[in-house]
Amino acid sequence: MTAATGHDSTAQQTFYLKDYTPFGFEVDSVDLTFRLAPNATRVISRIHFTPKADAADPQFFLHGEKLKLISASIDGVAVTPDVTPEGLVCTTPDTAFLWEAEVEIDPAGNTALEGLYMSNGMYCTQCEAEGFRKITYYPDRPDVMSTFTVRIEGDEEVLLSNGNPVSQGAGAAEWHDPWPKPAYLFALVAGDLVNHPDTFTTKSGRAVELNIWVRPGDEDKCAFGMDALKKSMTWDEQAYGREYDLDIFNIVAVDDFNMGAMENKGLNIFNSSCVLASPETSTDANFERIEAIIAHEYFHNWTGNRITCRDWFQLCLKEGLTVFRDAQFTSDMRSAPVKRISDVIDLRARQFPEDQGPLSHPVRPEEFQEINNFYTATIYEKGAEVIGMLKRLVGDGAYSRALDLYFERHDGQACTIEDWLKVFEDTTGRDLSQFKRWYSQAGTPRLKVDEAYEEGTYTLTFEQDTAPTPGQPQKDPRVIPIAIGLLNDNGDEVLPTTVLEMTEAKQVFEFKDLASKPVPSILREFSAPVVLERETSNAERAFLLAHDSDPFNQWEAGNSLARASRLSMVKTGSAPDPAYLDALQKLLRDDTLDPAFRALMLQPPSQSDIAQALFEDGTVPDPQKIDDAAETFAMTLAQQLADSLPRLYAATTVDGPYSPDATSAGKRALNGRILSLLTRLDGGDAAARQFASADNMTQQYSALASLMKAEKGETQSIAFFEKWQADRLVMDKWFALQVACASPDRAAGIAADLTRHPLFTLKNPNRFRAVMGALAGHHAGFHHASGAGYSLLAENLIALDKLNPQTTARMCTAFQTWKRYDSDRQSLIKAQLQRIASSGGLSRDTNEMVSRILNA
Repeated sequence: MTAATGHDSTAQQTFYLKDYTPFGFEVDSVDLTFRLAPNATRVISRIHFTPKADAADPQFFLHGEKLKLISASIDGVAVTPDVTPEGLVCTTPDTAFLWEAEVEIDPAGNTALEGLYMSNGMYCTQCEAEGFRKITYYPDRPDVMSTFTVRIEGDEEVLLSNGNPVSQGAGAAEWHDPWPKPAYLFALVAGDLVNHPDTFTTKSGRAVELNIWVRPGDEDKCAFGMDALKKSMTWDEQAYGREYDLDIFNIVAVDDFNMGAMENKGLNIFNSSCVLASPETSTDANFERIEAIIAHEYFHNWTGNRITCRDWFQLCLKEGLTVFRDAQFTSDMRSAPVKRISDVIDLRARQFPEDQGPLSHPVRPEEFQEINNFYTATIYEKGAEVIGMLKRLVGDGAYSRALDLYFERHDGQACTIEDWLKVFEDTTGRDLSQFKRWYSQAGTPRLKVDEAYEEGTYTLTFEQDTAPTPGQPQKDPRVIPIAIGLLNDNGDEVLPTTVLEMTEAKQVFEFKDLASKPVPSILREFSAPVVLERETSNAERAFLLAHDSDPFNQWEAGNSLARASRLSMVKTGSAPDPAYLDALQKLLRDDTLDPAFRALMLQPPSQSDIAQALFEDGTVPDPQKIDDAAETFAMTLAQQLADSLPRLYAATTVDGPYSPDATSAGKRALNGRILSLLTRLDGGDAAARQFASADNMTQQYSALASLMKAEKGETQSIAFFEKWQADRLVMDKWFALQVACASPDRAAGIAADLTRHPLFTLKNPNRFRAVMGALAGHHAGFHHASGAGYSLLAENLIALDKLNPQTTARMCTAFQTWKRYDSDRQSLIKAQLQRIASSGGLSRDTNEMVSRILNA
């Protein structure tokens, strides 16, 4: 899954990993009947239970929330359970028995989008992490696995559930999933839908029916998603030996969805934005994201479904591994260096601040109050980095053998991190007890490097240190794989990429028989998620930018130059570093380099990244000064490139029919960066022409963004709106662009106006994120000295929490870095956090997030 769900109970209870106790009953089979009605759906369950002879907790407790119990019986005899807001307890026989219950639920009134709810007339479900308890009474925990048979009765044309179809008829359909699964993987969809069909033949020769189900009118936006699905199925067979295991695979596009997508067995439910694509309505970034998310959810079939989590503390077991797998897939489908650089940019932008702030938690947390709040960058992205480190340490062959053993040993089981690491220990003979600290210790290690050279011997001394995090004041040394290379004065490698294995708090590595002092290239491919601290000069950074054979470190050298120049501009008011500007010019003109790589080189460090660097340097960041420096740098670069920008723009313009392939997308990305610089000089002429002539969304959107950033695009913005106002996904782009391109003093006001727009609604997560997410991402606008951004976000979070706690809690993270700013801004933010906390009736999700941030 690419996100999570939410609760709305105010009861705060802390759950601990150490308290895990297995459920006291086996669930032999589950039969469900749904009689659909918008406000009064009846759910009839017939569940066969068998008591466990060695059960530590023999109490028969079934989770259930917001359910109207109509009847309950055991072996046909009516019973009266003890019902609470969290579930029910009932006395049961000592032998196997049949539990039957009928409940009534209100899908149309379910604005939390968790459990069974309605989206524009379509019934759909979201059960991860704990949504199934809002459908019927059940042991709603991931270690309880059973086969499901589902009958759906309703007037809708299409009635879907997990597994294979058993029967289809007018007003009813029956589905059976032969593979035992936990309740969080249950899915149901019912609506008047149309399908985009295809087939896939597995490596063993089985034919699989494929469908992408959409609302009428969206049929022309499914072809790319279907192609991505088939590529994913082929890749998983070739790279991991994993074959699909049902007769049918269904994907459904849903407009109102809290996350990106969900891997329900055989019936993946997707946010429409993550599956629908066409050249006219989707950008290159949309296409790449759709390809990656479809792959991610499909790969969950084995790393999440066939092998699932014993409890929610083990969430990274499925998510970290599957993120790593989808990154491998994207690297193979597109550019591996560009994918790696992009992933590190995202990790530093999202996970590093999380690790360094009040929301810091281990990859496997020891405790939580609301599991939905732990669907985080630490679980997903850092969890994937841990897998990457493990693979780097044991090698490709051993990794492959360990994964084969993992699938063989644990198929059909609910597992733990210990189970995962044990297959590597058994395969390689390594002791991974110290490596396990990556799962148990929060925080980002800082890796300090000192160097020395004497008589042909080059010495690197590394020291690792991790700052205290909430609940973990002391940190033990971790295993850190440090990939390095050494270059001589000519830029030739005298030591190709070598992985050093650091295990101590301080460790020395020597390299002998060198003719001269080398230039080190450290942490190649970003071999570990750490902060590298090393005194270096701009001259050395420029040397690595020109000569390093590792694309990541080549980019890193340029990024470090950019950061150093930007920090100097903010702190001293100096002009941009001429040496860096010269290096950028040379890079831009080098047509031998991948255009996507050059586009990344033109992407400056984020303003939040600069704020964090200032904070770590002991300087209180001023968001307005950071923004001013960014604008000055961009204008200076544009002016220095003035003579060559028109030629570069023409040379990178992609002609001919649109294709979302990696080469074309990379060229358009570079073209867009150049256009944004050119627009600063030509008054927007080139961007206006591109907007008018573009036959695809990438080029039209790029032109509109360039114009709006230069405050030149009012006419084009109106035309864009008039053309696309009926397309909900394109309108999300329009809403976000209004805020993202606004000047800092106008961003909050524009966002406030947009919340009153007729097409804005709190009930659609995509639309809410388009406006409030864009505001939170506008560093200088959100942190404007007036505090208007803080107040507006708080106001909307209070309103949204009553409808959708999950989206509300996630958006609270916009406040997590509040301690790094000046006292006035801290006071303003603290006041808004307290306003949220005291608003009354706050959900459990949001209450936990606000409390953790306030207690920083």
